[in-house]
Amino acid sequence: MSLQPLTAVNCGSLLQPGCSLLQLDGDIFLFGQKGWPRRSCPTGVFGVRLKHGELKLRPISFSNDSCYLPPLRCPAVTRLEPHDGHPEGYLIHGGRTPNNEISSSLYLLTLDSRGCNRKVTLRCQERELVGEQPGPRYGHTLSMVQSLGKRACVVFGGRSYMPAGERSTENWNSVVDCPPQVFIIDLEFGCCSAHTLPELTDGQSFHLALARDDYVYFLGGHTLSSDSRPPRVFCLRVELLQGSPLLSCEHLDTGLSISSAIATRVGPSHEYIILGGYQSETQKRMECSSVVLDDSGISIEPREAPQWTGEISHSHTWFGGSLGGGSALIGVPSEGRPAPPEAHYFYQVCFQKEGEGEGEDGNQGCSQESTDFEDSAPLEDSEELYFGREPHELEDSSEGEGDTYNEEDEEDESQTGYWVKCCLGCQVDPNTWEPYYSTELLRPAMIYCSKGEGGHWVHAQCMELTEGLLVRLSQGNGKYFCLDHGGLPRQEMTPPRQVLSLKRSPMKPQHRKGPMMPKMTPAKKRFFRRLFE
Repeated sequence: MSLQPLTAVNCGSLLQPGCSLLQLDGDIFLFGQKGWPRRSCPTGVFGVRLKHGELKLRPISFSNDSCYLPPLRCPAVTRLEPHDGHPEGYLIHGGRTPNNEISSSLYLLTLDSRGCNRKVTLRCQERELVGEQPGPRYGHTLSMVQSLGKRACVVFGGRSYMPAGERSTENWNSVVDCPPQVFIIDLEFGCCSAHTLPELTDGQSFHLALARDDYVYFLGGHTLSSDSRPPRVFCLRVELLQGSPLLSCEHLDTGLSISSAIATRVGPSHEYIILGGYQSETQKRMECSSVVLDDSGISIEPREAPQWTGEISHSHTWFGGSLGGGSALIGVPSEGRPAPPEAHYFYQVCFQKEGEGEGEDGNQGCSQESTDFEDSAPLEDSEELYFGREPHELEDSSEGEGDTYNEEDEEDESQTGYWVKCCLGCQVDPNTWEPYYSTELLRPAMIYCSKGEGGHWVHAQCMELTEGLLVRLSQGNGKYFCLDHGGLPRQEMTPPRQVLSLKRSPMKPQHRKGPMMPKMTPAKKRFFRRLFE
């Protein structure tokens, strides 16, 4: 067991409460970063690298056939193991956007390709659901169960806004616990079913969900109506029978009074270490617990906690996520006067036993993340209309400092006009923007208007361009003008390069006839001279 401080290299402000840590193909990814997509990372997903006590992030690209994935805070995340030829991935449900909009969508995140230099490309697909679907929520859990050769998802808990009929001006942004229903999602057909169990009487949020085979254990959680964190454990069994699933629930006496905790898996068995979280609104839970799932049920034992530093002990909040392999990432806000240069202090907690697992980059297991929480250069204006990318164009062998996110290198977006109004009738709102064309999954497509000093960029959507025309314009070499400067009918092709014409000198004929000169003797020449004189 060890507690190692980490130095965030120009990326400390991107890790915020509510972010999630994912693991695919041995790599760790940060999802739900601060704010809306920016120029250095338009996808909002970063690769996490821990090396020599440094925490570095690198932007991650998505494939061209991916859907738009908003940066969601406090979503329900679960790992999807390879099954029947399907690759490993992650299911992401619900969550809260930076604009405080609550999502009800279900996304599947998988690995699309990997370059020769470890350049990773992800694929995101939104799964369509039918039936009794879980409504918008955040702070809930999503678990995978296997029964009778089939598998399904279990959704439980969470918070959402008050129903539309109960909302007023005073409580418009008030949230309530979702009804204590259990939703079963069949991934093969996308069918959902809602189930009400008598043992589940109160809604709960920010709890932990640990699954083994056809059992799911719900630990801790916070109930908003009573403002309590009762020490409880619910054991839910899901039998995936033909036609309709059969659910049964049991309330266990022993449990944990905790919310917003981190669970990291230790070893190949179902053994977890639970750390972090809160015992009350103003008290953190500084103890650690060991949870083991086996055939006999669940056992919870106290475990020795690391020697917490002063920053961790005196902080009011902390957040983080599981790095897998018995390690976790913890962040605490930096406090003091004057304000420290770093926004957060980060630590890596490792519970791995001696000789188990080498290396500094851990793997991540399934857990509910804390909820109180390399090679990609910044995009230039010339790349605004860059649609298709070949695999070799996505690869870059640089492994130096240039692969990290540098917040100081960000251009002032209020000056560049990238996220501001491009014209009086601009239809793009940076706070609610969603892809308009299928080709602009990363950022709005823009057209460069050549009118005026230095020209300016305008959104293609504001110019009312069709997608086919947008693709064609991005491949040409023409000058284009926005609607305020004449519109597309007034376009001028770039003048062709002037080529100097060759001077053609007349060719000398092969047989050129000269003047006729008769052959005369000297006597005849003297005769003709005297004759003309």
